[in-house]
Amino acid sequence: MHTTDYVDTFIAVAEDSPAGGAAVPPERATPSVAGLTYRMIADHPYRYTSDDVIFTVWADRHGVAEADRARARAEFFAKGQPCLRSSDLPKRYGWGVHCDGEGRVALVPLGSDEYVALAGGVSPEGTPVTVTRAMRSKR
Repeated sequence: MHTTDYVDTFIAVAEDSPAGGAAVPPERATPSVAGLTYRMIADHPYRYTSDDVIFTVWADRHGVAEADRARARAEFFAKGQPCLRSSDLPKRYGWGVHCDGEGRVALVPLGSDEYVALAGGVSPEGTPVTVTRAMRSKR
């Protein structure tokens, strides 16, 4: 089974991001992947892992019933899936993603003191974190 989870890692905003600061993805009649991902993480920081977020957003968008989610999750992660490094949150909207020691995620706004510390390799608890960047939009 594949995973998208990171542990003790900070995903910094992409080098080619147009964001000058953090912005909430715009509301739409049909919520976007970025909007659903934002809402799930922002409403529950450090509650879900990357796998939880990516699968739940996919399942919600595809209408997977709650009763079928365990089977669907196993099938979903039977092959590799894009991680949060490819999300529009750190690529377009100016959000860093902090993955704690248990792999749970939280959003960190670009330009905040917490973002600066995490981008420097130090977690809020003072422990070291691995810093990686979100994937660039252009080659």
